[in-house]
Amino acid sequence: MANVSDDERRDRLKSALWFSVGKIVDEESMRRNMNATPQFIAALTEMLWTQLENIAIDLESFSNHAGRTNVSTDDVLLLARRNDDLHAMIKDAIDKQKAQKQNKRKR
Repeated sequence: MANVSDDERRDRLKSALWFSVGKIVDEESMRRNMNATPQFIAALTEMLWTQLENIAIDLESFSNHAGRTNVSTDDVLLLARRNDDLHAMIKDAIDKQKAQKQNKRKR
């Protein structure tokens, strides 16, 4: 792929997010026998995009504070610390993944 500018990459990601949000909203609208306007989908996409940008900034900040250049699972757990259910789900997934890696090493 040719060199893609940050703006182009951002636009592509945002378009992919808009498409995915649109599909989910359409499926849910059909299931509930309701309609959603394109403006609603656009607003929902913008809200989600802003949240994702904030999450990325927070994860990067946590990683930098710990002196690392890569985001780790510890950073993700720190981000989810205020949502007990989400924190538990992420912690369980991490623990399962670690257990699977250990089982593979034992074989």
